[in-house]
Amino acid sequence: MLQAKLHMLGEGSRGAVLEMALSKILYTSKTTQIIGMSATLNNVSDLQHFLKAEHYTSNFRPVQLKEYVKIRDVIYEVDNKSEDYFTFSRVLSYKYSSNMEKIDPDHLIALVTEVIPKHSCLVFCPTKKNCENVSKMLCKYLSKSFITLKEKEKCALIEELKNIGNGLMCPVLRQTVPFGLAYHHSGLTNDERKLLEEAYSAGILCLLTCTSTLAAGVNLPARRVILRSPYVARDFLKRSQYKQMVGRAGRAGIDTEGESILITQEQDKKLITDLVSRPLEGCYSNLIHDNEKGIKDLLLSLIGLKIAQTLGEIVEFMAGTLLGVQQQQLFKGKSFLEVIEQALEPLMEKGLIEGKVSSSSDEEEIYHKLQVTKLGHATFKGSIDLAYCDTLNMDLKKSLEGLVLGNCLHLIYLVTPYDMVSQCTPDWMIYFRQFHQMDVVEQKVFSTVGVPESFLTKKASGQAVRKTVDGFVVGRFYLSLVLYSLFKEMNTWAVAQKFNMSRGFLQSLLNSAATFCSSVLHFCEELEEFWAYQALFQNLTHKLSYCVKPELVPLMEVSGVLEARARQLYNAGYKSLSHLANASPEVLVKTIEHMSRRQANQIVSSAKMLLNEKAEALQEEVEELLRLPVDLPLQSVSTETAH
Repeated sequence: MLQAKLHMLGEGSRGAVLEMALSKILYTSKTTQIIGMSATLNNVSDLQHFLKAEHYTSNFRPVQLKEYVKIRDVIYEVDNKSEDYFTFSRVLSYKYSSNMEKIDPDHLIALVTEVIPKHSCLVFCPTKKNCENVSKMLCKYLSKSFITLKEKEKCALIEELKNIGNGLMCPVLRQTVPFGLAYHHSGLTNDERKLLEEAYSAGILCLLTCTSTLAAGVNLPARRVILRSPYVARDFLKRSQYKQMVGRAGRAGIDTEGESILITQEQDKKLITDLVSRPLEGCYSNLIHDNEKGIKDLLLSLIGLKIAQTLGEIVEFMAGTLLGVQQQQLFKGKSFLEVIEQALEPLMEKGLIEGKVSSSSDEEEIYHKLQVTKLGHATFKGSIDLAYCDTLNMDLKKSLEGLVLGNCLHLIYLVTPYDMVSQCTPDWMIYFRQFHQMDVVEQKVFSTVGVPESFLTKKASGQAVRKTVDGFVVGRFYLSLVLYSLFKEMNTWAVAQKFNMSRGFLQSLLNSAATFCSSVLHFCEELEEFWAYQALFQNLTHKLSYCVKPELVPLMEVSGVLEARARQLYNAGYKSLSHLANASPEVLVKTIEHMSRRQANQIVSSAKMLLNEKAEALQEEVEELLRLPVDLPLQSVSTETAH
């Protein structure tokens, strides 16, 4: 049985990946049961057709939700029966000084203090920086009595956050957590976010300022949800985004009702009326999103996996996708066959598939089997983005001629994710300083990949650059330097400060690099000319996956043990998987700071399971070695009669 959040089908590349997976399951398995759920869908019939599913709908909500809109100091209730969709509710009575009015023109202090600390509150902000600023601003005007509430638990939370950061902690969180407030966005590491989510769920924190991503991800309900603005960055809210955010209001089993308040300006009132009244947006296939990336990936894997190899088989498969269901809406004036043939062309041009498809004049199709080439096989086995597969192939070939192996920098460059280059703009002074802090062998990598010292010198001093340098290579190598620093220093905080980047971005970059390194390894395994890379990338994948001191790796293989916890365990004498598997949960709780009984039980249980799995794998290997070969040649013994 497979469960899926169906509204994700309409979300860019994530939606395309989900559609591809569901389509393959539906085509190859008739027994798998798929259960799709969503509270923000409109065109359910398309999805019902795609999934060959029954449709069940319910308007039941365990906690009643009331939606409000605030313009200046007046709050209106959203009322679909009213002619203009709003009815007057009340005027805010909180007394503001002129100074407070300047700092908090949206009256957030008034809105949050009506519910916290007794109840919980989420404040959705349009940007990450705004999340941090709002949380700091609120703390300035909250009563000092907030600090005394659950003081012991908040001190423990601060210690855990410091522990994760090797003794360092975000200054904004240091300021806000004592008041029971925190910000939550992708600039934090996964460990930090998890701690804050747990603290919020436990009532230690009563308010989170967050970005819209929290609405679509973690289940953190609140008594009151406040939307700081009807914009996400510069884009006006979609109806589905709005419903996901306000849907967080009301905690089942705790609150009798939930409420949302959308803060807006008079000039946006018409847009807001449309936002609260219009139907939800439809969910459409994203296989043609981003220059038809999804459909091209799908076609290559269908041919490579031999699910569909002729045009006829491909058309049959594609008819069962959401794209196939919605073809008349999405391709006006173009046949579905033309769309598929058009998507196959670039795969032929890149040398990923071979074969041909021809049609006779009376439109009776003559089918020829399409095959993946060696490059095509390597591309889909490595799950390499089609936009970069030929670039990767060229980079690997070029580097074979002069691979610098005196350090890991050149190898790290080869596995720096192409798709993250656009997310970062180099700081030229930092880039320049990095070059001059390197040794001679490291500096050689700069020139080898195509980033000359003269270019960096001119960029750092603001001079015009006449020499032609590949900007994409320059941007990618900058990220390689970030990864190399993480690799050497193994300290996210120090590297974040050195490159002026958020810890969350660094973690995302490191995770992407480890995943891409594994993909490049699989790519190389399929192409004989890259045999030399295989051992190098295997080792690098392992190192990037953990990016900690080697002695901590065995501990971090255990589910629930992250870097900070691994360090605690190692320092307490638990230095191997066997140590953890045979540990006493009671002793762990007493010796490891901030470890609960539940966490101790989980770690010991996971360690035992992993140890058993490894032992069983070794046992199978032994049995395989000792097993009598089935294809052993017949043994005959010749004897001579003695005279």
